Amino acid sequence: MSGLALWSVINIVALIAGLAIYLYIVGNQLKKVAGNLEDSADLVWDIKDDAEKIEPGLTSINTTGRVVAGALPLLYGMGEGIVVGATFNREEHEHDGVNRPAMGVRRSRFMESVGVAIPEQ
Repeated sequence: MSGLALWSVINIVALIAGLAIYLYIVGNQLKKVAGNLEDSADLVWDIKDDAEKIEPGLTSINTTGRVVAGALPLLYGMGEGIVVGATFNREEHEHDGVNRPAMGVRRSRFMESVGVAIPEQ
């Protein structure tokens, strides 16, 4: 057997071995994906079963929601009527803008300590 034929055989064997390893790796990954899909399918069926149990109550919830939505304009009008009498009116509560203590203005003694006399008010 010549060197060229020997290298050709080695190349073909290496190619087949590489393809076998590649197919083995891809096969294992596909098995993992199939297992995950099976678990996902079980979860989807569980969700579907739970949704079928909830469905009859949804009609009751929707009916109640429609009643409340229909009553909102009336409730809003009644609330506005209540608030009108209790609204704060700023013009009625105007003051001179200066807050004064109830006991009067306090006199500081700091100026007296440095010799400045302030006349009494």
